[in-house]
Parts: sequence; C-alpha cells; structure tokens
Amino acid sequence: MSSSAVVPTARGALPLVGHAPALLRDALGFFSALPALGDLVRIRLGSQSMVLVCSPELTWKLLQDDRTFDKGGHVMDRVREIGGDGLASCPHSQHRRQRRLCQPSFHASRYAGYSTVMAAEAEAAAAQLRHGQTADVHRHVMRYASQAGVRAMFSTGVPDEYMELFPGDVATVLEGIVVRAVLPPVLTRLPTPGNRRYFQARSRTRQTVSRIIAQHRASGTDHGDLLSSLLAATDTESDDGSRTLSDSEALDQVVTFLLAGTETTATTVSWALHLLAQNPQIQRRVREQIDTVLRGAAPSHDDLPRLELIDHVITETLRLYPAAWLNTRITTRDTRLGDFDLPQGTSLVYSPYVIHHRSDVYDDPELFLPDRWHGVRPDRTTYLPFGGGARKCIGDRFAWTEIALFLATLLSRWEFSPADDRPVVPAVGLSLTPKNLRLRVTRRTAPDC
Repeated sequence: MSSSAVVPTARGALPLVGHAPALLRDALGFFSALPALGDLVRIRLGSQSMVLVCSPELTWKLLQDDRTFDKGGHVMDRVREIGGDGLASCPHSQHRRQRRLCQPSFHASRYAGYSTVMAAEAEAAAAQLRHGQTADVHRHVMRYASQAGVRAMFSTGVPDEYMELFPGDVATVLEGIVVRAVLPPVLTRLPTPGNRRYFQARSRTRQTVSRIIAQHRASGTDHGDLLSSLLAATDTESDDGSRTLSDSEALDQVVTFLLAGTETTATTVSWALHLLAQNPQIQRRVREQIDTVLRGAAPSHDDLPRLELIDHVITETLRLYPAAWLNTRITTRDTRLGDFDLPQGTSLVYSPYVIHHRSDVYDDPELFLPDRWHGVRPDRTTYLPFGGGARKCIGDRFAWTEIALFLATLLSRWEFSPADDRPVVPAVGLSLTPKNLRLRVTRRTAPDC
C-alpha cells in the first residue's frame, strides 16, 4: 500500500475557536475555496476538527459505504437533538429496519392522495396573492408548504395555535442546527435568546407531534395519511421482535419528515421563483408550456411528466441551491479514503453545494441554465441534492412532486419580477434560505386555449 498523504488544514484558523468565525461569517465562501487545497481538507472548530471531502469521486465513495462512513459528526449530532434517531440521522445499525418500515409510506400508489393535498394548498397560495403586490415570497410559500406537509402527514390536522408557530419553529430549528454545530458545546448551553428560541421550538414541535401520534393510536383508524401508513407498517424481516415502529420511533420519523419536507419545498420553490424572475425569457417559456399542457385547468399529479421545463427548472435550482447543502459522517473504523488514512472516529463533512459549483464538474456552474438538463439525466455521482447511496433521502419524490405542483400552480396564475435591486443571498442554516427575496406579482391574462 502506498504511503498516506497528510490532510492539509484550511488557512486562517484562530486560537481557541479555529475556523468557527469564518464559517459563521461566510460558510459558503469558506467551503467553496477549500477544493483548491486538495481532495480532503481539515477544518478546526475549537479543540475539535472535521475533514471536508472536496472530491466528487471520494464523496461518492463515502456515500456508497454507510457502514464505514456512518451518520454522525458535528451537524448530524445536532440533527439528532430534534429528530432523534429518525431515518435521516439514525446509525447504520438501525437504518435498514427503519427504511423498510418507512418505505410503504412513500410507495408510488400513495402519491395521488398526497398530490391532492399538495395541489389544494398550492391553489390556496396562488389565490392569496394580489395583483401588483410586492410579496415576501419565501414566507408566503413557507406558510402553505407547511400546511401541505402537515395535511399529508396528518389528515386530522394539528391545533390551529401551533400551525401559526410551525413555520417559524422550522426556521429556528434548522438555522440553529448549523450554528450549534460550529460553536463550542459550552456556548450552546448558555441561556442566550437564540438558545432559548431553539429549545422552545424543538420542545413545541416534538410535544405536538407526540400528542397527534397518541390520538392516531387511540383511534385505531387508517386516515389515509402518511402517519397512518407509518403506524401500520410491519417489518417481516425483523429478527428481534420489533416489527412495528414504537411511539418514540414514530415520533422521530414524523418530526424528521416534517422539518425536512417543509423546508425543502418552501426553499426550492422560493429560489426557483427568484431565478425565473431574474430570467424572464425562461419564465415565459415555462408559462407557455404550462398553458399548453394544462389548458387553463389546475395541475394534477398526472400532468407533471409533461411539464418538462418545470422539471428542468427544479433540477437546476437544486443544483445551485441544494436544500441539504451540508452533511456529516463519522468513520466507524480505521479506513483509507483516496490517498489519506483516516482513524476511527474521524468527523467528515461533504457538501453537495461545493460539488455542484465546481467548474470541473459543471460548465458555467454559477449560471442558472435549466436547458443544460434537456435530454440529460443528472449524474448520481455529481448531482446530490438528496444525497446518495443507501441513505439517499426517502422523500425525494415527495418533495419533488410538491415543488412541481406549487410552481405549476403559481406560474399558471402569476408573473414574477424583482421588486428592487437588493441582492438575494442565501441565509445559511441546515438549508439555504433566500434572504431579501421580495418579488412583484402581476396577474397573468387568461391563456388562449
């Protein structure tokens, strides 16, 4: 075996805090500069460190071996604070069983029902816009995407008082996860306003979901929603007697799906509308295809395969702004990755954002070019908005369907243009939320069908 190379350390580490200030100041810029230093680069966070995997090839190798590169590390440990050992964060030893129990909830046969709920909320979102208004698009979409996710998950609904808080709680938790992953642990336990908001949002979410699960169990009724499917699922391959999800396991799964699904939809729809507003010719082509396919009708699940341009817009939006832009793993044994020997317990981080913006992977990576996907299927080794390997997001089709229905509905009724010249930049949390996004909304004339 060849000798092991030394993992280079990123420049600019400060005493005691390491690279934490740089990450909090401009995480995307910091990470994007690291591939120039090599395939693996070490980052210091206080007395600890993690290694960024910059190479697409080595990232794919990491994703393919989830036994050696298990869920863990700075970010994933914080995800467990809210989602417990849900499907997205559980260790390898629990994953296969949980995947089998969750898979029926995402079977193709269930999407017609989910889509009906999604389409209704998308229509409500479109109906509440007003001609000539300047809209806070992300907040608007977040409200209705939250309701769509909740209704698909719980057909019986959630208390109205919590639905008012839910979108804000999602944003607070997801932003807090990355901040808490970067800061020294002692600072995350202090009674600061940010920490208090985080703990309150986490507690409210888990307590509310726990009550709904108890109500579903007590009713013994299949409500046709995702939660009913989860509670009814059985794992015939289980050899330890745990053939169904316990209440605590169901709680972890539901919280994980709610947080991930809501934010993915709202953020991606918002970025897509921003990009289309910046590129009016592309927006016009998308609207023309919507008119041709829908002929004035509301979009449904069956229409989506014919809305090819919306599919390309979503693909390109998720390339530029992948909802899950950063993930961490931890080595469960001494191993070798590329030219580097990594001891057991090494914390690794990979970033779909970094890979999607590499000029040696994508031509003109900073440009919004939906047509790059015409006749081209994304390469699963370099296009990673939902991860890859055995731990690829189980809800990728769920999210994609909802995003497409929201975009088709909104664009069939309204045109979107920039409201001002302020730059729209990503607010970095566990997802990349568009900051300063305000769009002018103009009513479309009825298409000539």
